[in-house]
Amino acid sequence: MTLQQLKYVIEVANRGSINEAAKRLFISQPSLSNAIRDLEEEMQITIFDRSNRGISLSKEGVEFLSYARQVIEQAELLENRYLDAKPAPQHFSVSTQHYAFAVNAFVNLVQQYGQEEYELALRETKTYEIIEDVKSLRSEIGILYLNEFNGKVINKLLKAANLQFNSLLTAKPHIFISIQNPLASQPIVTIDQLQQYPYLSFDQGEYNSFHFSEEILSTMSHKKSIRVNDRATLFNLLIGLKGYTISTGVLSADLNGNEIIPVPLDSEETINVGWISHKNVSLSKLGAAYVQELMLAISK
Repeated sequence: MTLQQLKYVIEVANRGSINEAAKRLFISQPSLSNAIRDLEEEMQITIFDRSNRGISLSKEGVEFLSYARQVIEQAELLENRYLDAKPAPQHFSVSTQHYAFAVNAFVNLVQQYGQEEYELALRETKTYEIIEDVKSLRSEIGILYLNEFNGKVINKLLKAANLQFNSLLTAKPHIFISIQNPLASQPIVTIDQLQQYPYLSFDQGEYNSFHFSEEILSTMSHKKSIRVNDRATLFNLLIGLKGYTISTGVLSADLNGNEIIPVPLDSEETINVGWISHKNVSLSKLGAAYVQELMLAISK
């Protein structure tokens, strides 16, 4: 086993493709495939499962990758200390539901810990894909919410994927609306008051069931309903159509301006937002720092 082989494994895991990893490593695809197979034979494990749909980490591979990353990080520390080597580009990825505080934390992470070179990823995506991203280590951390309604389904998926949920905050539901919305001056709004306004929610694609909805009270019927794929579009529609969406109430004026405000919703529901990660994989330096930034972002 060599450090180069470990770097190969990490690159393939980051890319999710041997072909893409080979391009980044400036070697041929057969050479990369052979190097990884040699390592698997030496270690007597299967690091990657291969199929017609592509390549993915095996259960053994997830654990192996966590150790490989630690070894490479330590080797780079030695090189930087004694060989005056250039720091290696940083890698970190997070997948999240559409929370402004997750973006705010990511901005602060880059500002504080970003080196001259880095390759980071922030994926605002669908609930099911968040779980799949963390399961396959495409992302180190995922951010989503649990409540009494979706908890049984989501926890079952997390358990099957050997993932753990770490709570960040438990919030009462709020609506996000434009400051021009007639309800903006209300201290609290009721469900009945919302009926005349368009309800905006994030599309969950193939897994568009109530349990994967990013908004609580997902089984509630609406006279006017619009699904969107990104936060910018949703915010534009909140302003242009005087629509509303349901979320935590945590909003960043620094990133989103003052056109959108949270107003408490009259409901007994609660939203438990947290981050997920592999049970047996230690967080990287950037992963641990991002969790700290998340905690700071929601405390403001």
